[in-house]
Amino acid sequence: MSEAPDAATAWQWLLERRPHTRSWTHDELVPVARAAHAEPRLRELYPFPSHGALHFLRTGPGETRPAGNLPYVLYGPPPYKVYGADHAELGAPGTAEEAVALVVRHLPPEPGQP
Repeated sequence: MSEAPDAATAWQWLLERRPHTRSWTHDELVPVARAAHAEPRLRELYPFPSHGALHFLRTGPGETRPAGNLPYVLYGPPPYKVYGADHAELGAPGTAEEAVALVVRHLPPEPGQP
């Protein structure tokens, strides 16, 4: 499985559904990924789909600096589940856009900083 070298490339591959990249076959990820990419604060972060959730990392996978915990969205049929950095459920919005807005509301200040 290929991992993108940076956040911009990771977003591009995720939205293009580039073959053999993380979760490229998961149709349920598409609306969440599109809604997340539309948010400027999330576009700064590295999108990391794993285990049915779209996570957001401050650094890419495998980098030596800690990525830190940020809110994430479980994708699948609505309602979507949104969890905070402490893995506590923040809500179950009915649309991908509402789920992403909930993530953004719970981001710490300056999420692009390591």
